[in-house]
Amino acid sequence: MGTLIDLKHNGVPGVIGAYVLDGPEPAIVDCGPASCADALESGLEQLGLTLAGVAHILLTHIHPDHAGGAGELVRRQPALTVHVHEVGAPHLVEPSRLTQSARRLYGEWLTALFGDIDPVPEENVRLLGERVLDLAVVAAPGHARHQVAFLDDDGVCYPGDAAGVMLRRDCFVYPAAAPPEISMPEWLDTVDRLQRLAPSSLRLTHFAEVTAVAPHLERVRERLEIWAARVEQGMSEGAFVAAAQAELEREASPAVTALFTVVPFPTFAHSYAGIRRYFDKQREGATRDQRRGARSSA
Repeated sequence: MGTLIDLKHNGVPGVIGAYVLDGPEPAIVDCGPASCADALESGLEQLGLTLAGVAHILLTHIHPDHAGGAGELVRRQPALTVHVHEVGAPHLVEPSRLTQSARRLYGEWLTALFGDIDPVPEENVRLLGERVLDLAVVAAPGHARHQVAFLDDDGVCYPGDAAGVMLRRDCFVYPAAAPPEISMPEWLDTVDRLQRLAPSSLRLTHFAEVTAVAPHLERVRERLEIWAARVEQGMSEGAFVAAAQAELEREASPAVTALFTVVPFPTFAHSYAGIRRYFDKQREGATRDQRRGARSSA
């Protein structure tokens, strides 16, 4: 259950994948961006399927690299049902705020990277509950507050970006922590939750299957804590990116290191910005609380 289609994002293999779940009503976990819709259809054909034969799209979260193609796919296959967290659902139906947020992050790269983020008709959207099809739905916030993971009865887990990024089955693992919704405590809690569930494998959108689950999750935790400490202690963006680049060059294969020069997402600068935004919001909240306390005691 769960066959990987390499979406060859912008012609580059090993960056974004979608998983096809077989069964009476075939489903796709994280359909990818609109710019990969043709590649998805081609991948389905290689599996002996067509988009017309797919009944469901299951979304771990609504970021463009995971879900941006849902509207385009529903346009091509109007019978598709798109399952998503209740917080993400309104932004599928009316994606203008999602597009604006992504444009702030990616700027002029947005359309070239992901294509247009088209709306999904409301009648095609279903809110996730505790289970969907034969999968348990597991809360997995931190990378995004509306993110979930899917877990099948054999222990195979589809964690979205909750279990980090590992391009081309390489050994370099890192948290893609772009703004605006990063929450460090929630992300670490999600890693704890995944560790307790002890899945048999992790099927990553970025990219492919991890069977050495425990050490992988420990690497995610370690890097989250190290990166968070660097930002909280005041490291500059330039120094943060340089440190992450050094980790990449020390741990990754030359082929994966080279990928970071041709694939402009998700960058280390984006992760710095997301983590920095989290700590800035925490400090702003603490300042507001102090002011309220001072006024109430006056």
